[in-house]
Amino acid sequence: MDKIRIIEVKQSVFEDNNKDAENLRQELKNKGTFLLNLMSSPGSGKTTTLTKTINALKDEMTIAVMEADIDGECDAHTIKDTTGVKVIQLHTGGMCHLDAEMTRQGVNELGVDGVDFAILENIGNLVCPAEFDTGSSKNAMILSVPEGDDKPLKYPLMFTICHAVVINKIDTLSVFDFDIEKAKERILKLNPNAEIFPISAKTGEGIDAWVDWCRRQVKEWQSK
Repeated sequence: MDKIRIIEVKQSVFEDNNKDAENLRQELKNKGTFLLNLMSSPGSGKTTTLTKTINALKDEMTIAVMEADIDGECDAHTIKDTTGVKVIQLHTGGMCHLDAEMTRQGVNELGVDGVDFAILENIGNLVCPAEFDTGSSKNAMILSVPEGDDKPLKYPLMFTICHAVVINKIDTLSVFDFDIEKAKERILKLNPNAEIFPISAKTGEGIDAWVDWCRRQVKEWQSK
């Protein structure tokens, strides 16, 4: 019986994507543009958090946003209407994530010359986006209180790859069974270097520390 040739497609896809991502990251570095890849589940408060973050920083630096969704453009309109920064909408045609080439297409359409801080609001999903390097300078994700403190146990890769974890909707802690210290412990067990920011995007509580982190990352990226 003839031997069947086996091709490891997934490994090849990831290897090619990682090369593309590193090239994009270096190109953005050369332009002085810091790209944040922000991920979360749907309904975690990504867009609300972004509007608060952008409004706190837009007088200090030039900011632009790429909104990624399978379909629709409501989040892009929200960002545009509430912050006034440059925004484009990316539709993935049914794909549940963005890879480096898709991000590059977005970057080219957005135009990042003179942009200090570019933000990619990734597809709402705790699985697929974690698997693909987008070419971002740093990864961050939002875990909201209503989702539960067990999410690091269920979606470990997402928490492992993120440099920052925002725990949003802390104004609802009295309503939901969410142990914030247990959540922090679980996150740090997976990723000891993760910086964790408990916030309420609705009330503004804790936002300053998160904004300071973003400010610091942009400055460090541009100074190296």
